[in-house]
Amino acid sequence: MSDARRRPPSSTDVAALAGVSQKTVSRVLNGEPYVTEEVRERVLAAARELGYRRNTAARALHLGRFHRIGVASIGSSLYGPSSLLVALERQARQIGYAFAVAFAGEGAGVTNAVESLLAQGVDALVVSDPIDPIDGGQELRIDPDVPVLSFRPIPGLAGPRVVVTGASGVEAGKQATEHLLGLGHETVWHVAGPHRWPAARDRARGWREALAAAGAPEPPAQEGDWSPASGYAAGQVLAADPRVTAVFVANDDMAIGVLRALAEAGRAVPDEVSVVGMDDIPAAAYLSPPLTTIRQDFEAIARHGLALLAAEIERSPSEHSDPAEPAEPATPGDPAEPAEPAGPGDPGEPAEPREPAEAGKPREPADLPPHLVVRRSTAPPAKP
Repeated sequence: MSDARRRPPSSTDVAALAGVSQKTVSRVLNGEPYVTEEVRERVLAAARELGYRRNTAARALHLGRFHRIGVASIGSSLYGPSSLLVALERQARQIGYAFAVAFAGEGAGVTNAVESLLAQGVDALVVSDPIDPIDGGQELRIDPDVPVLSFRPIPGLAGPRVVVTGASGVEAGKQATEHLLGLGHETVWHVAGPHRWPAARDRARGWREALAAAGAPEPPAQEGDWSPASGYAAGQVLAADPRVTAVFVANDDMAIGVLRALAEAGRAVPDEVSVVGMDDIPAAAYLSPPLTTIRQDFEAIARHGLALLAAEIERSPSEHSDPAEPAEPATPGDPAEPAEPAGPGDPGEPAEPREPAEAGKPREPADLPPHLVVRRSTAPPAKP
């Protein structure tokens, strides 16, 4: 067998089979514009026929790019964190990035997870759902050349390219509480998530702020651990208090437990007690009664967050060529290379610069509003 047949196929082989230049092959494989659909399909078909695989390691070394986004996650099976993780992976693929996850475990290991991802080689990081304090209060510093996305301000997370976005838990708490007060309830009780979760604190803060704005008294909050069992335990306490007519529960799973406890105590929902949850889990619409809740659009949150992250990545040195596929001069008349347009809409024109973040501080959050979904678990209070 000859050396030519033993060696793996190269981009030169793909170009020869497809009848285009090597530069055109590189453009197709890089997902660049100015390639006709017919030529793109021809190149991809040739690559498949030859079994061609790109030399991604060499390409990454040359370009300083890996086309990979890393996510440090506690690996929670809770609906919110797991839904966001799935949405992030889906959106990363849509914008052309591979997706790597390092699980930190609850309350510790975030620093190790981040270091593991950086060692693998990533263009950016997402710190998706940590629990405070990060690694026992240790400040998490990120390589200044790597952009970082978080979905709420996180104490201990520092770096000059930290982007903060996501759905506002504070606004969600306000919406739920204002809905119940607007129905005529004198005040609203709260079943909070665990205090060490920033999300739980944000929702409780929104509840408190809404009560204060309405001049309503603030009753003591019950704290759960996000599980139906903890909601059930809190619900038993609330069901025994005849003053309780409205409850905002920090997630739908705990709300399920609250509904069970109220039903067992003979407190009808919503005739005697109104209940609002958060997350709009798939089962929420099929509970008895269907649960009023706050919906978070995880796809929109992931799409918006990764768009901001991709913009930060692009502020790094741009790609010019593929090391495994050296560029060739354009061949006159190559059908794959129509003239590139000029003017303000030129895709190669750099984006308008933003003011850099103050050193070591994240950018200001850009929140996406949550959405109140009204079902039959809320109603005006019963008349005396």
